[in-house]
Amino acid sequence: MALASAAGRLAEAQAAYHDLSIGKAAVEVRDSSGESVRFTMANASRLRAYIDDLRHEVAGTTARRGPLKPIFGL
Repeated sequence: MALASAAGRLAEAQAAYHDLSIGKAAVEVRDSSGESVRFTMANASRLRAYIDDLRHEVAGTTARRGPLKPIFGL
């Protein structure tokens, strides 16, 4: 049930990001607690981060990994 819920929120968030990308002034998305969150181009990066979090949730991974850094001299 939680997976379908997360997948539904992901689809909604992706559609909202698309709307922002094609010029819609503002979009609203419901978060996991059911609250409506308003996004504009000024805070679209927060929406992208939310989408990334939802992708991890749907995939069953919780940790976000940073970029890999090469280690020289071992």
